[in-house]
Amino acid sequence: MKTYVWLVLLVVIGIGCSPARRLSRELHTKALYTDHFTGVALYDPTKQKMVIAYNADKPFTPASNTKLFSFYAGLLTLHDSLPAFRYVVRKGVGQTDSLIFWGTGNPLTLHPDLPDTTLLAFLRKRPEQLFFSPANYSGPRFGAGWAWDDYNDDYSPELAPLPLFGNVVRFATTPSSVSTVSPRRFADSIRVANPGNSVRRSEFGNQFTRPVTARAGRQDVPFRWSSALAAQLLSDTLRRPVGLVQLPVPADAQLVRGFPTDSLYKRMLQVSDNQFAEQVLFMASAERNATSLAPAVELRRVADSLHNPVGSARWVDGSGLSRYNLFTPTVLIDLLKKISALVPQQRLFMLLPAAGQSGTLASIRTGGQPYVFAKSGSMTGVYNLSGYVRTQRGKILYFSIMHNNFTQPVSEIRRRTGELLKTIHEQF
Repeated sequence: MKTYVWLVLLVVIGIGCSPARRLSRELHTKALYTDHFTGVALYDPTKQKMVIAYNADKPFTPASNTKLFSFYAGLLTLHDSLPAFRYVVRKGVGQTDSLIFWGTGNPLTLHPDLPDTTLLAFLRKRPEQLFFSPANYSGPRFGAGWAWDDYNDDYSPELAPLPLFGNVVRFATTPSSVSTVSPRRFADSIRVANPGNSVRRSEFGNQFTRPVTARAGRQDVPFRWSSALAAQLLSDTLRRPVGLVQLPVPADAQLVRGFPTDSLYKRMLQVSDNQFAEQVLFMASAERNATSLAPAVELRRVADSLHNPVGSARWVDGSGLSRYNLFTPTVLIDLLKKISALVPQQRLFMLLPAAGQSGTLASIRTGGQPYVFAKSGSMTGVYNLSGYVRTQRGKILYFSIMHNNFTQPVSEIRRRTGELLKTIHEQF
């Protein structure tokens, strides 16, 4: 009888000291997690059960964790190569024919860091007169809930049916004080002024002010996109006229594809590129509807397909710039399940940032081979990380760790999150 009692006590003690129980207790009691709003969900796909759920059904501002939803939208709709543009040729009077083209929302044309020249190479070979039509998009230039005063910041380029040069002007200065501007068309729109130490753009126009003494480095400033400006930039690059027309996309328009889709996903996830995430919804719309670009419709369609309980998710933009977005850790776990079902693990871990190695997770040290592959999301008072963690036992667990309403630096919360994942890696 005594032996039986001791066995029962050992079992109870063992359960009480299990890693999941111990960590759950710390989440409820340690100031590391209770001095702000914290949510943690840890899921074991082998057992198909939640291992830890702390505030897992409470909504959080997700910031760039939202890009996982845009990634999923792309996985459902985009092909192996991105839609670059649509075009049609129309016979003209006499010997003059016209080639009319429409954007698909592809953000890579002449992009300063990931340039796709598919459109340029195609147009250079054409003998017809060239015309750009923006008639397939009439939506807003900013997403719902974006901060109006972010218009000058590189993470907030405008939405457009045909982005060019990333919809930014790149100002660069070498250590020997040689300054350059790209695209060159904006070189005559710059004035030099004493105040400040960075380039500023006027809110409603493409006039720029730069400091007298430019420091070595570079700065990207979004420009005000317009269909007329897009035509002018293409004319400058092609060195031939590009006209502007307002014509709907006809049924016989041809679709031309460009870069591999994974090249966009990798930069979108690792660098956390806001424009790429937003324009994924444009391109998903272009794949499904040849005549118009309706990213908001595509967003709602994908959101509805996730079957989340009412109140557990609110998705309003592709990038996470908006504070209107709200997701629970449980919703993000469900999303990670769906992504994992669509993408082989080797490819998925190559696309996502790896802790201690790449992208926005390079500063989270792992002391060896990376064991965290995840998407971060941060803004003032917000730091979240959702993805996959490999344990020392070889398990792959899905996690969503969300921090809102803190006053510490983001770097401190990032460090705490890294320590929490280290504990999960070592003990589970």
